Formats: sequence, structure tokens, C-alpha cells
Amino acid sequence: MKPLFLTLFVAILVVAGTPAHAQLLNTSLTITVRDETGNTVAGAEVKLFKSEQDYQKEQNVVAEGTSDAKGLVKLKKMEARSYYVIVRKDDKDNSGGGEIISKLEDGKFNKVTIVIQ
Repeated sequence: MKPLFLTLFVAILVVAGTPAHAQLLNTSLTITVRDETGNTVAGAEVKLFKSEQDYQKEQNVVAEGTSDAKGLVKLKKMEARSYYVIVRKDDKDNSGGGEIISKLEDGKFNKVTIVIQ
């Protein structure tokens, strides 16, 4: 009985000591891909990188996805940091602007829009 009580007591302390947002929400990122006229773009390839060097060499992708019919890419369990991003579809991409996503807010649903042209 004592070991069971001690185990339950320790489990309660661990849960109570964890911030509420860490228990309930992971940091996520929803990217909306739009073209130069503002229309959403389905089927665009999105790749995220931690460093500018990896971005330039297109290596060590940390997250990736393809935009859905609404132009959305949903990425979960992200690290709260800044990312370099490449978005491409056919002959359009986001080069020349919108290559860096600002630091994500920890435990929040973060949203950005990337324009490809």
C-alpha cells in the first residue's frame, strides 16, 4: 500500500509542477500558401530549416508538408524558434521575400502566410 501511495504522490507532484500549456498544447504551425493574386495554392511543397546554411543548401529539413485544397500545411510538435522556409509549386516559389518565419510562440497555434510568385 505504501509503494502505491508514494507512486501516486510523486505522479501528482510531477503533473502539478508542469505548466498547463505544456500539458495540453504542443507548439504548432499552420502555413497558408497564396499566389501573387491572393488565391490559396494547393499542392505546394513546404520545407522548414533551422539554419540559414541548411536553407541555402536545402539540407537537414526539420519539417515538411504539402498544402491541401485550402492552401494549408499544418505542422505539429514544433520547437518554439524561428525557421527558414522554402515553398514551391511548379515554377513559383517564395524566394525574394518571406523566407524566415519569426520565432513561434511556445504552446500556441501559430499561423503564417507565405506568398509564392
